[in-house]
Amino acid sequence: MVGLTQGAGWEIGVSGTVRHPVEQVWELLVSPRGLRLWLGVTELGTSRGDRYESADGTVGEVRSFRPHDRMRITWRPAGWDHDSTVQVALSSRGEGRTVLRFHQERLADEAERVRQRDHWRAVLARIVDALDQDH
Repeated sequence: MVGLTQGAGWEIGVSGTVRHPVEQVWELLVSPRGLRLWLGVTELGTSRGDRYESADGTVGEVRSFRPHDRMRITWRPAGWDHDSTVQVALSSRGEGRTVLRFHQERLADEAERVRQRDHWRAVLARIVDALDQDH
């Protein structure tokens, strides 16, 4: 079945290429404005174990944080009975272009996978809009 792995259960990945350099994309993602767009918080720690909670009750903690490259966090919305893991990764495609990827694993089932795919697609669109508005 598409999206079902043996090691990480159900997972989803959403990516897009933006016409902005890695440094600019990263700076938006970790800024208060950017964090609100994709995580619903205005502050996120950078050390393993740093916790966060969004206004809608989503909780989690930082697992890894590598500036201008990737971050991994746990992600558990209010009402869920399990944690998932979200990775946000950037890679340069030259000429000021960046691939931005959101990958989420340890989802409960196929229906949750579909909902999260739609969620991360909407998040990606908001990030692209914010980047394009800035420049």
